[in-house]
Amino acid sequence: MWGGRFAAGPASIMREINASIPFDKRLWKQDIAGSKAHVAMLAKQGIVDGEDAQAITEGLNRIAAEYEADGVPVNLDLEDIHMVTESRLAQLIGPVAGRLHTARSRNDQVATDFRLWVRDAIDEVEAGLLSLQRALVARAQEHVDAVMPGFTHLQSAQPVTLGHHLMAYYEMVRRDRSRFADARARLNECPLGAAALAGTGFPTDRHATAAALGFAKPTDNSLDSVSDRDFALDYLMAATQASLHLSRLAEEFIIWASQPFGFVKLPDAYSTGSSIMPQKRNPDAAELVRGHAGRIMGCMTALCVTMKGLPLAYSKDMQDDKPPVFEAHDLLALSIAAMTGMVETVTFRTDRMRGLAESGFATATDLADWLVCEGGIPFREAHHITGRAVAAAEAAGVPLDQVPIATLKAIDARIDERIYAVLTVDASVASRTSHGGTAPIQVRARIAQAQEELGS
Repeated sequence: MWGGRFAAGPASIMREINASIPFDKRLWKQDIAGSKAHVAMLAKQGIVDGEDAQAITEGLNRIAAEYEADGVPVNLDLEDIHMVTESRLAQLIGPVAGRLHTARSRNDQVATDFRLWVRDAIDEVEAGLLSLQRALVARAQEHVDAVMPGFTHLQSAQPVTLGHHLMAYYEMVRRDRSRFADARARLNECPLGAAALAGTGFPTDRHATAAALGFAKPTDNSLDSVSDRDFALDYLMAATQASLHLSRLAEEFIIWASQPFGFVKLPDAYSTGSSIMPQKRNPDAAELVRGHAGRIMGCMTALCVTMKGLPLAYSKDMQDDKPPVFEAHDLLALSIAAMTGMVETVTFRTDRMRGLAESGFATATDLADWLVCEGGIPFREAHHITGRAVAAAEAAGVPLDQVPIATLKAIDARIDERIYAVLTVDASVASRTSHGGTAPIQVRARIAQAQEELGS
């Protein structure tokens, strides 16, 4: 390919460090699609003879069938997917294969292939996140009225509903989908035809190749076209954020599945046992999702560091752009599938959730709010009074709604029997009717909106 400039071939170690075919073979579908669009444009512009273009296209179709059936052969001497394919094309149709590379470079070729691959990856992630959202909405609808403790600092704070809690993750995933959608829109410009870095003197039609490959338009600067990897970084940053959300949900399931909580029973399909402790049901799938988040974040950091100091235009460092993206995508796809499966099949122990919500003085804020509304007491004073009431309940070993009225009146004479109407967990959650609140009426409304958003 480039041997004309050199008197001797590369050392074996150079062949090994220089070759990307072991990992960029994943781009074969995108590479063949780009080549077919390119040769079609060359023929239309009269740059390549029509018969030659037809032979090249038929050869590319045959190679695609071979790759589909047998995989891509790894030949380090041919370096990458582009040269492996071009070499095979030459074997099939002879020297005319060399016309395929007219008016393009491997620089714009790989930039195009990689954009196409990342675009496909985003579409795959989008489908997975959509399934996860539907699972969350379905389980939230099932448990709109199920009361559970709401936590801050992992301490019982105020009662919420399980439906409300699950819909919080729906909102996280909604933002994740929007980030991937934004990344897809930004990357949807075609570098093909930018050539090595300066464009080409051939009368090409870059708008035609962009349209043939489903891009919105060709890129507008040839230097940027071959050196830009923002689209890969956008993907990795969106993947990192999504993995953090998946990790948070996984952590909740891990905690909830522990015996001290007992909020959920994870299905056998997403649990493992112990080699020596037969009673164990370990949340390994959730733990691996939690671990994958760190690896995905590492992939994002790796590509950031690779790109941080590169001058224009292309540098060989950029060959290392693909492994972190491929790794992150594989891990993210697994994590999404695992968490979707767990959400769909987990058993929520709502009786246990309710019991703990009732035992942690979680309605203390309702007492303070009642004092403000009914007694006209400033909130800070009401907060102090409520703290004394909680201390009295704790000393008596009873929940707030079972503290005798005489005890409450001794703390503050403005408290009367009406207070008991607001101290139950059901009354507490029902009262949180502000927009986005945990009241079942609000949660049902948001679920209905979500179902409309999801088209379900």
